[in-house]
Amino acid sequence: MAQLAAHETRSFNAEPIETVDYMLDIDYVGDGIRAHRLDVLTPRRAPADTHPLPVYVYFHGGGWTSGDKLPLTKYCACQAEHGIVVVNVNYRMAGRFHMEHMLHDGTAALAWVREHIADFGGDPDTLVLGGDSAGGQIASLLAAMSTRAELAEHFGVRSAVPRESLKGLVLHCSASDFSVIFERGFIMGHGFIRMLLPARGRGDSLVRASRWLSPIEWLDADFAPVLVTTSERDFFYRANLNFVAALRSHGVRVDTVIFGGDRRNTEHTWQQNYRYPESQVVYRRLQDFVHRVGLPTPSPV
Repeated sequence: MAQLAAHETRSFNAEPIETVDYMLDIDYVGDGIRAHRLDVLTPRRAPADTHPLPVYVYFHGGGWTSGDKLPLTKYCACQAEHGIVVVNVNYRMAGRFHMEHMLHDGTAALAWVREHIADFGGDPDTLVLGGDSAGGQIASLLAAMSTRAELAEHFGVRSAVPRESLKGLVLHCSASDFSVIFERGFIMGHGFIRMLLPARGRGDSLVRASRWLSPIEWLDADFAPVLVTTSERDFFYRANLNFVAALRSHGVRVDTVIFGGDRRNTEHTWQQNYRYPESQVVYRRLQDFVHRVGLPTPSPV
């Protein structure tokens, strides 16, 4: 896994973008561990251009057990060069830790963003969350906490972002619906659910406990607008389609980029690789989405 991560870091981050400033490894908790570091990437602007920019806060994937923000640097820079302040977040992972720790870390990162992002030219009241795979699940639960206090209370946190400041959510091949894990023949076993629960879920029904982990269970009409990107080659394809359908049933605005199985570059989390034409399609849609949802809400006439 370490060799794979090193290969991804070199491959995904080739040809660095030089029109972006990189502030790396900021300790958002203050305990000195790498799991509590984030990067802030900002587009270079003329000194006179001081209007605040929308902020995109990203959580990497890795099956909750692996991954790091470093291979996502180029992905984040691709968004930053188009007038977005991007925050690339690390967090503690399973199996030493479980979902409560990950959401505490996500909440702490968002609290840091709210307090400090204006110093980097970002607007703390124009936040879009995002993530791929497991990171998308974390971002989705953090988004849900802005309207579902019972979810935050269950995990022992308070949402760091008021709903009016949370403008959107971007999901790449996200683990959006845990019900698919219980389907016969699914690529992931029930152990993935157990490792996210305290004491590995002993003494509780796994199906009942998984409700607290499954973003689709926490949607309502107040949920923020969402951009979902997936493909038929993604093993969370069905989960993503279910999530899109549930969003629409609640009247939530949802945009999609969905590729068919004939597109060979669209395996799970292909969006991380900027070289793919399909990734560039996603990036253009993502940038448009962030700028569009970040526009001021018109005052009622």
